[in-house]
Amino acid sequence: MRFINPGRVDGECRAPSSKSEMQRAVAAAFLAEGESHIFFQGLCEDSKAALDVVRMLGASVILEDGRVSIGGRRSMPAAALDCGESGLCLRMFAPIAALFDREITLTAKGSLLGRPVSMVETALKNAGALARSRNGYPPLTVKGPLTGGRIGLDGSLSSQHVTGFLMALPAVGGNSELVVADLRSSPYLCLTLAVMRAFGVRADADFGNGRFAIPGGQAYRPGNHRIEGDWSAAAFLLVAGAVAGRVTVTDLDLESHQADREIINVLKGCGADVSFGRDSVSASRRPLSAFDFDAVDAPDLIPPLAVLACYCRGTSRIGGAGRLRHKESDRAQALVDTLGRMGGRVRIEGDHLLVTGTDLRGGRVGSHRDHRIAMAAAVAALGSGEGAEIEEPECVAKSYPRFFHDLEQLKAGG
Repeated sequence: MRFINPGRVDGECRAPSSKSEMQRAVAAAFLAEGESHIFFQGLCEDSKAALDVVRMLGASVILEDGRVSIGGRRSMPAAALDCGESGLCLRMFAPIAALFDREITLTAKGSLLGRPVSMVETALKNAGALARSRNGYPPLTVKGPLTGGRIGLDGSLSSQHVTGFLMALPAVGGNSELVVADLRSSPYLCLTLAVMRAFGVRADADFGNGRFAIPGGQAYRPGNHRIEGDWSAAAFLLVAGAVAGRVTVTDLDLESHQADREIINVLKGCGADVSFGRDSVSASRRPLSAFDFDAVDAPDLIPPLAVLACYCRGTSRIGGAGRLRHKESDRAQALVDTLGRMGGRVRIEGDHLLVTGTDLRGGRVGSHRDHRIAMAAAVAALGSGEGAEIEEPECVAKSYPRFFHDLEQLKAGG
């Protein structure tokens, strides 16, 4: 249990490293022959899961303060890979594990056991590999080798398995083409392609038609790679500044491929005071007005946006709510429940989350064991009347272990 008092925030905070980029870089380093060095700021549970997976796949992993050294494939992979609760880890590493001519089972824990992998299973079979799941859910067993060629994928629920195929297929002998139906989250795939280029391989993308051409027989090159700051985490801090004072978040790439960089445009559009430094963004409180935003390509933005909307005059419409059904919780319903218990006026209408600004009361709320719901409740509490008591707050370790520490430091400045 953690209690967040209402109060002003004022200060500067460094963004943790992007877990999306970190996991992709770990996979690329595993696929390279030789030793790579990845530099980062903070290591969350999902990133640790990726490091555990490549270690179990046969890589050497030496973890130091702010740096991890990964020696690509050196030994026979283990028969089981523990992906923890990381959906990206399981869906991305499944095609990579299918490069091996032996059965490998990707296991899961907690909420990941209830997140579907049927789209990965089907795509692997289309690519010539063996794949079987537990009625469409983890664990997922795969056996290669992948044969490449023309592969159809379903992108309606997630693009994470598309990332896995993009990263695995350069290592097969022949050329491949991915044809993705109902492609979503294309900014995340831009991030995937950027990490691949950094490690010396390429794929050509036609996002408009959901097609990707991947030349086979490529070799990943080892190297040094620095992980940029996480815009998903920064979004919560910037919303905290917009509703309760002033916050500057540093170590952010203003030209990032991360989808959640869109938080800047929403904050400016609803009236917050937003300014920029060389690698930083600041958000300060001003009178806020309702906004419309389609978050279908940035679903992780919906929790901080829902909090922001609680402090806006009028009713905000946030699209893409249907994409939250299979997250760590049924995240749209969790937002209705958690913010509603604090006095918020939140409802689901089709694929939209509708939030009408009102004075938040606060109170005791559940995190639904979902890191983004816990962070949303904490930021919402800052401008509430009573503050919030958050159950199971430790779930923030999945993406941002220092969140509560950083938030308290910002409150101390206010």
